[in-house]
Amino acid sequence: MAKRNLISVLDMKDEWQDLVDLAIKLKKERGNHGAPLAGKTLIMIFEKPSTRTRISFDVAMTELGGHALYIDASNMHMGHGETVEDTAKVMSRFAHGIMYRAYDYKVMDKIGDTATIPVISGLDNLEHPCQALADMVTIKEKKGTFRGRKFVYLGDGNNVCNSLLYSCAIMGLDMVACCPATRMPNAEIMLGAARIADANGSKITASHDPIEACKDADILYTDTWVSMGDSTPQEKAIKMFSIYQINSELLALAKDDCIVMHCLPAHRGNEITAEVMDGPQSVVFDQAENRLHAQKAALYSLLR
Repeated sequence: MAKRNLISVLDMKDEWQDLVDLAIKLKKERGNHGAPLAGKTLIMIFEKPSTRTRISFDVAMTELGGHALYIDASNMHMGHGETVEDTAKVMSRFAHGIMYRAYDYKVMDKIGDTATIPVISGLDNLEHPCQALADMVTIKEKKGTFRGRKFVYLGDGNNVCNSLLYSCAIMGLDMVACCPATRMPNAEIMLGAARIADANGSKITASHDPIEACKDADILYTDTWVSMGDSTPQEKAIKMFSIYQINSELLALAKDDCIVMHCLPAHRGNEITAEVMDGPQSVVFDQAENRLHAQKAALYSLLR
């Protein structure tokens, strides 16, 4: 069987629903997995700092019977002293999979194209597929079904938003990307997601008006206004995004059983208020936990 990657959600488009179901199954069976990845090693390369990604992948490999090896990219020759392609070829001789948390999706793609072992994105500046997978797991747990649900993303149209567009389209969620005009998601991804959604009987729409977007929402979702590597000054970001803050006023426009999501880390008082994040409709920490189970599903599927 040819090796598979998870760099974009589209890499596993046909298996996305199965991955969601597998993650839920593995969550229920935690502690009773056996060792399906015994003898397998995952190399984890980090260019960006991480809390959830590093810990969840490390724990996931351990609980599946494998081993995770952490590497700080600044301590490697990759990209300075050795080509990215040569590094990928060497790592393919040592391990069974690569998880890469990168600044530049172009470098991510080079590794994915060159490595002869599966490559999983832990985030780059275009997509964050593992986060989107965990989010779909959370929505299925909390809502039971996807079709007919209204998912509203508020804030910066960043890598997380891009992967959510694909994920919602695949799962049949109606998604509204509600962002400032200058910070909309990637246009090509939005168009591609809209095509997938249309084929699935759902819809992808854009909005700049959070009041209109949040009406009758089933899910409200946000992320930090200034991502790692983004040079936007804090004052400018607050001015640009303040109307997109998830607060009690916006939440009141949504359905009574609306859930609130944030991929973390959160800047309380900016993109979300502490009142909402700690409130009864927040599923933020369940969502964070599901990173572990979603990544187990991806690792099990790709490395086994």
